[in-house]
Amino acid sequence: MASGKLPFLNLPFRSSLTARLKALTPQLRRFKHMVVLGIGGSALGTRALQKAFFPQQDLPNHQGPWLWILDNVDADVLEAQMSTLNPEETIVVPVSKSGGTIETLAQYFFMKAWLQRALPNTWHEHMLLVTDEKKGYLREEADRHNIVSLPVPDHLGGRYSVLSAVGLVPAAFMGLPWEDFLEGAASVNAPLVNDELGKPENLRNHPAWALANWCFELSRHDYNQLIFFTYIPSWASFGQWFGQLWAESLGKNGKGTMPLPAVGVTDQHSLQQMFLDGPADKGCSQLHCPNLSKGPQFPDDVPDSWEWLRGKTFGDLLNAETLGSAAALVHNGVPLTRLEAAESSMRAAGEVMGLLMATTVLTGWLMNINPLDQPAVELGKRLAYSRLGSSSYPEEAAILKAFLD
Repeated sequence: MASGKLPFLNLPFRSSLTARLKALTPQLRRFKHMVVLGIGGSALGTRALQKAFFPQQDLPNHQGPWLWILDNVDADVLEAQMSTLNPEETIVVPVSKSGGTIETLAQYFFMKAWLQRALPNTWHEHMLLVTDEKKGYLREEADRHNIVSLPVPDHLGGRYSVLSAVGLVPAAFMGLPWEDFLEGAASVNAPLVNDELGKPENLRNHPAWALANWCFELSRHDYNQLIFFTYIPSWASFGQWFGQLWAESLGKNGKGTMPLPAVGVTDQHSLQQMFLDGPADKGCSQLHCPNLSKGPQFPDDVPDSWEWLRGKTFGDLLNAETLGSAAALVHNGVPLTRLEAAESSMRAAGEVMGLLMATTVLTGWLMNINPLDQPAVELGKRLAYSRLGSSSYPEEAAILKAFLD
């Protein structure tokens, strides 16, 4: 598994990226605003890190910096950014491995023009491109306008890219300990990639292999949905990141299990009824951390009907809810596996994300599926290009005509 075609496991780019990002960080931190232009894997991992480790942006009286992620085709949001942000205080970071992602390029064209109008001589200093090192339109733009850029390594698809500049540039801007994040991912997958350790017994003993086999057996026994139940509240957005990782990697050839991101304890009061008493077609992976902040202690004068809360903390309630939900799922016949993070740190996040990426690849191999491509999603893109007037897709034009007739 040490192949260069799995760079999210062995991180061959780690030393060079670390050096470049350390050198760039002072430049990034001089801006008050960073606007990330990306979609799918170019945004979901970044948002997960932002929500988990930079919650102050959503709290009153935050004085900056501010990270904004534009990850959809939303004219109102785009116009709001351009009408309210100060270009002199803003750096724009388009993220696209191919350099040709239409949604990202569309936003790039508008944001580029916005910067050029305000800063005609220095606009390029307010851009940082994260894209392929050798090819693609954004690479051409970086070379043409002398825009600083960082590469997305070869063989690193968007859903596996949070460990690269894709996720680490915004992390550095926010002042997060991104080196701890990298170390967490590297450490959890070391037995899979280290030549000295990469032996069959290490694969068999690795938690990713155990989890992959559990997921594979679910699919073999007609459990076609996988609940990803996150009981670390600040990590709620990890579910959306995992949803793309799992669905885009494994939903192929009529195979795969549908990921269902859920957040504890919120979704005990919305989705849990279906999980417990709906169709018996779901397994559940529960992510939790028993060592979160305890928070305040319940007062001694709580009403007698709630006297059992006296002496307990708010965190004790979360731990009890986490355990209660797990027990209820098992009691109702839902297959369950529990992933425990020792802490809710950046290093732990790297460990969890690294583990889940390895699990996804191994599950794909067990299912005889290539977990690294996504051929089906390309059709919708080509149909959109044809609808907008591209003459390069005659077959797609015929499909559209049949659909619209």
